[in-house]
This record gives sequence, C-alpha cells and structure tokens, in this order.
Amino acid sequence: MENKKYRNFILRNYNDLPQLSALSDQEREAIGVVGRVLPFKANNYVVEELIDWSNVPEDPIFTLTFPREEMLSKTHYAQVKKLIDANDEAGLKQKVYDIRMKLNPNPAGQEHNVPMIDGIKLHGVQHKYRETVLFFPSQGQTCHAYCTFCFRWPQFSGMNELKFAMKEADLLHKYLLKHPKVSDVLFTGGDPLTAKASIMSAYIEPLLTKEFSHIRNIRIGSKTLAYWPYRFLTDKDADDMLRLFEKVKKAGKHLAFQGHFNHPVELSTDAVKQAIERILNTGAQIRTQSPLLRHINDDPKVWANMWKEQVRQGLIPYYMFVARDTGSKTFFEVPLEKAWNVFRKAYRNVSGICRTVRGPSMSANPGKIQVLGVTEVRGEKVFVLRFLQCRNPNLVDIPFFAQYDKKATWFDELKPAFGEEEFFFQKDNLLGKYEKELDFIWE
Repeated sequence: MENKKYRNFILRNYNDLPQLSALSDQEREAIGVVGRVLPFKANNYVVEELIDWSNVPEDPIFTLTFPREEMLSKTHYAQVKKLIDANDEAGLKQKVYDIRMKLNPNPAGQEHNVPMIDGIKLHGVQHKYRETVLFFPSQGQTCHAYCTFCFRWPQFSGMNELKFAMKEADLLHKYLLKHPKVSDVLFTGGDPLTAKASIMSAYIEPLLTKEFSHIRNIRIGSKTLAYWPYRFLTDKDADDMLRLFEKVKKAGKHLAFQGHFNHPVELSTDAVKQAIERILNTGAQIRTQSPLLRHINDDPKVWANMWKEQVRQGLIPYYMFVARDTGSKTFFEVPLEKAWNVFRKAYRNVSGICRTVRGPSMSANPGKIQVLGVTEVRGEKVFVLRFLQCRNPNLVDIPFFAQYDKKATWFDELKPAFGEEEFFFQKDNLLGKYEKELDFIWE
C-alpha cells in the first residue's frame, strides 16, 4: 500500500483542483458562496478515488462533499454573493451568522443533553439515554472531509457557543464513575479518529480498568473509513490506533466501530477494504449507518447493494436515519412515506443476515423514532411509529400513531392521530416525570 499523504481542499485552495474544469463557472462559484455558510472540506482521497468527475455535479460523492448552489435558498445565496462581490467582510460575517441561525444549528434539543457534575457543565458530554454517554474529545472536532448534509456543522463553522467539545478526560471519568447504569461510551465529533492515537488512548485506556467495570462497550462514531482509510494503513500512528482497539478487546470490553457509509462507492476501493480488514482483525465490530439523502442514496437498490457489500466485507448494517432538520436539509430531505418505502423495498431484497439494520429512524428530541409503516386504523390513514430509544426507557417499543402527511419529512411536522391533542408520551408528562427520577442531567 502506497504511503499516501493527506491533503485537504478548503475555500482557500479548492480552485487548485484541476478536476474542477469539469464544472461550469457558476458551479465553481457556488462552492465559494455556499462554503461561506456551510463548512467545506474535501481531500485528495475523496477527489482522486471516490468522485467520478465525468458525472459531476450529479455524482453522489461530489454532492456529498462539495457545496452546490441549491443547498441554500435563492435569497440567502444572493445575499451572500452580493456581499462577497462587494468585498464587505464585516457585512458578510454578520449575514452568514444570521443565515446560520435560521438553519436550526442545534437540532433535536442537543443542548438539553449536556449534564453537570459538581456544578460544572460538561460541554463535551451528552447524556440523553440512560445507558449511553456521548463524549466529544476536543482534539477530534474536525473531519477528514465534511459532509454537506452534516447535522453537527456548527462544530466546524466557528460557532463556538454551539460547539460540543471537551479536553478534560478526568471530568469524563469522574462523571462515569458516578453513573454506574452507563454501560456504553460513544466517542463522537466531528470525527474522533482525526485525533492522534495517543490522545484517544488517554481517554479510553482508563475505562479498561476494574474501576470502570460497568462500562462494557466502547463505541467510536467515525467517517474515517469512507473519507481517509489510510488512517488505518499508512498514517504514522496507524498501528498504534489498531493496538488501542486490541487493548479494548483484551480488557474484556466490546469495541463497536460505528462506520458512516452513505453510498456503495465508499466501500469500493482497495484502501477501504484493507482498512476494514485490519480493524476487524483487532476484534472490533464495525456497524454501519447513514441518513437517507435525496441526490445521494434515495433509491432502494443503492441501499440493498450497500448492505450486501457491507455484510460481504464483514460489517453489520445498523441504522438508516432520516436526515435531521438542519443546515442544507431542504436539499437532501425525503418525505417520511418515501423513506419508509425505500427502507422496506431495500429490506425485502436482502437476506436475513443483512436485516440487522433498523430504520428509517429520526433522532428527535424525545428519542429515536422509527417509522414502522403507513396503514389505516379506524378509517384514518396514519403513520405507525415507535421509539427505538427514548429519554424514558419505559416507552421504548410501544407503537403509536400520527396523522398521515404526505409532505412531512420530520417528526416535528407530524400531529397525533384520531383527533388527539398529544402523543402518548406527552400525556401526563411521561418524559418529564421520568427525567426527575434520574440524576444524569437534572442534578
């Protein structure tokens, strides 16, 4: 395997790419305009090995990583372009901020998941579900390339007041010791695997001791396999990172690598296949997840092929998500009924070994809500829903119903069925009552 050196492309240097000659002047301009509002970064692996430049701008990986004009409203695009043309940096900065604040930069009430310990708010921790704590290591709050649909785009946009990040490993460990019902720690970002292996070791290795016997599963949410598989092949500390994975297994813990793959192309290169093999050889499991995205993978054949290829390479299909209501969602969103149809058509065209996947699922404020289907009950057409995860675990897996809405793309757009004013979990404040019994957020 060649020792490939990482090179990124951002607003400052993207015009250096000879491949951009395949774009029109307006398409190249759009990268610079939209990239002022939504974060933009690609790299030489994505550009050279994943994008089919004969098919731009429709190529799915190009759309996944390079901003397009339609990702902003016409009004917002025109406003930003006018200020760029006028070289009005102060006005541009304010306008960009104003636009970002209108794009729901903190979806699903993430700020309500931030806990406290000893009067200190842990800005790099989220604790929404009883068993699982999310940790955002500050050294991993970037990515090898940025997804244009990303729901955590404020992490990379200089919006520090909305950023989740923390360096203090001691506070994380202290918090976990105080909460013995937590069994899973999920390292997330950004992409935690942009951090050095030594940094990740400082966070993870203490969790492998007897003191943390209640921590059974170490999870790492990462797009690195898709965007920079050389992280596990030829990067300077690639072997060190893999040895860390082995230590987790030897300590009797489970390492779940939650790989983000949005399209089968990301599974096709020799580099990613070798990287997957090296990770699996450490004893880790790789589970896969992706949102359903218009222009990228809103086709059941794409999903069926992706799940089949993942299983062939030893991966476990895990989640199909609904794209969150933030950022460029209007460009990528798919109606919930179509999302359900894409899922079930793909699901019925794979064998049982692929059917570990769940979806379509919305990570909404009360929990992960799965669309089970569309049916008719009491003469009313309805969505059938359930919680796969919930702030109140007692409510998991209870079916409930919402009025059918062919245009709805997110849970907040749905209304209770049968003339009810509230969904069942809103009645008698079932979420709030449970939360008062907990000590992990509301201290």
